[in-house]
Amino acid sequence: MVTTVKFYMQSGCEDLYPRKAHADDAAYDLRAREEVTLNPGVAALAPTGLFLELPVGFEAQVRPRSGLAAKSYITVLNSPGTIDAGYRGEVKVILFNAGDRPFQVERGDRIAQMVIQNLPEVKLEMELNLAASSRGAGGFGSTGKN
Repeated sequence: MVTTVKFYMQSGCEDLYPRKAHADDAAYDLRAREEVTLNPGVAALAPTGLFLELPVGFEAQVRPRSGLAAKSYITVLNSPGTIDAGYRGEVKVILFNAGDRPFQVERGDRIAQMVIQNLPEVKLEMELNLAASSRGAGGFGSTGKN
């Protein structure tokens, strides 16, 4: 079954519409609509010119591009960033420079990936006594060094 997601691009940004590099890719590439300078250790918002109308029961996740992360140490700070079905503002990406030199984003650069997900319907139910598990309350690092 195909789900239709409506979108529009800000005037003058029609060339930046989200698209997949390959037909079997999981994510759509998001492109910057303006230049952004990312200094080392600093985050900045990069606007995309994209506006979405996600169906109820769906979300869009904004994720880093592996090439940018591996080659230039640029990542998405709140990865994955969540775009809710009710949001109608411009999609912006919080980019972070984890490297040691400034990085220049140019208009049209692929800056992130967007995956659109169908969400399960979930009902949270308050319970005073949760079932035991083999892990218990063990959290961060509780399973060992490796």
